Amino acid sequence: MGRLFGTDGVRGIANKDLTNELAMKIGAAAAAVLLKEAKSTKPTVLIGKDTRASGDMLEAALTAGLCSVGCNVLSIGIVPTPAVAYLVGKYECEAGIMISASHNPCEYNGIKIFQKSGYKLDDAIEDEIEKIILGEEEAPEMKIGGEVGNRLYSKTAVKDYIEHVVSTTDVRFDGMSIALDCANGSASVCAKEIFTALGAKCLMLSDTPDGVNINDGCGSTHPEELMKFVKDARLDLGLAFDGDADRMLAVDENGELVDGDKVIAICANKMKSEGKLKNNTAVVTVMSNMGFFKFCDEYDIHCARTAVGDRYVLERMLKDGYNIGGEQSGHVIFLDFATTGDGELSGVQLIETVVKSGKKLSELASIMTVYPQVLINVKVSPEGKQKYNNDEYIIAATQKAEMELMGDGRVLVRVSGTEPLVRVMLEGKDIDHITKLGNDIAEVVKERLS
Repeated sequence: MGRLFGTDGVRGIANKDLTNELAMKIGAAAAAVLLKEAKSTKPTVLIGKDTRASGDMLEAALTAGLCSVGCNVLSIGIVPTPAVAYLVGKYECEAGIMISASHNPCEYNGIKIFQKSGYKLDDAIEDEIEKIILGEEEAPEMKIGGEVGNRLYSKTAVKDYIEHVVSTTDVRFDGMSIALDCANGSASVCAKEIFTALGAKCLMLSDTPDGVNINDGCGSTHPEELMKFVKDARLDLGLAFDGDADRMLAVDENGELVDGDKVIAICANKMKSEGKLKNNTAVVTVMSNMGFFKFCDEYDIHCARTAVGDRYVLERMLKDGYNIGGEQSGHVIFLDFATTGDGELSGVQLIETVVKSGKKLSELASIMTVYPQVLINVKVSPEGKQKYNNDEYIIAATQKAEMELMGDGRVLVRVSGTEPLVRVMLEGKDIDHITKLGNDIAEVVKERLS
């Protein structure tokens, strides 16, 4: 059996891959590993969730697992993932758990675990938890009587998180008219309040979750409606979040998309001008557009590159003392204010930059030229994911494409850490050429691994 934990926790189709039994085991095993040093006889673990219909079910199972080994559970309801990361420290809990599958459709769900520091688990801790779940290590002792944990509730979580995000800027957004696409997810409970508190006029899209419509044709994975809305309504800009609001993509006043690379470029440039860009460095993954790397060269900003996944971006930031980093997909980490990617906080920082500059978002975004990019997701079998790295035909197809681009582009083929996919990404000057090369590689991947 492969690792239960991907690049962002445990994820799968709820009640099929991610069962209640597995959730109970994760709760008990996580408690055994994370709470070894807890001083309290009944340490508390905080649990939040997004708007998926399966959230209540999985929260009940996780709660049962945690309480069965003597932990109290503090339920904070529907909140963004970064709210869990922030509140676990504010409420002095020993760990935090977010139930969410981020940008995926409603049938998926996931379990993300945070240490009491607010940071996600590293691989070594995940391995310890997994060994207990798989029966390779001794299971924790089941408690009885008064030693069983209790379930508690917080009524202040959303309010406390809103106040935190608002506190990260001293700039007012008065006079700004913006659209917020909440993806019918976690941002629905707090986005309007955050940006209204700062003075912006907010027009809302996809902020009526029903348990099923999360990420359904909306949010950061489907920004087309927001792009049209901002342009037609002649707004200053728009922000699109994903289901658990740890991602944000922006839309400028012309309805053009401003992705995570551009958000990082805009904010890093502002931070440098204010003397706040630590070690003059921004951290991105290998999936960032070539245009970002050229932006860094032109503006004399060092670029540190990591493997794909915001956890690896964060690890590099912590290791080398950097304070901004993220992904093209909209995960952006402002380490001065948060321990993880935070879509709404990123939106606040971006609008602060717009207001301070006195410029339109389109003008700020022009500091980075985006090279044409093709991204093809190929569905593969679980066995195929395991075979990918050693398949000589895929390696040969990739090398052939790299030779054809001859330094005027790049090829990146990688296995998704959270889904049964191989992602084929190409960049270059000629969109038709890279599309053909991408499709050629994708066909080989499909033949070999599906």
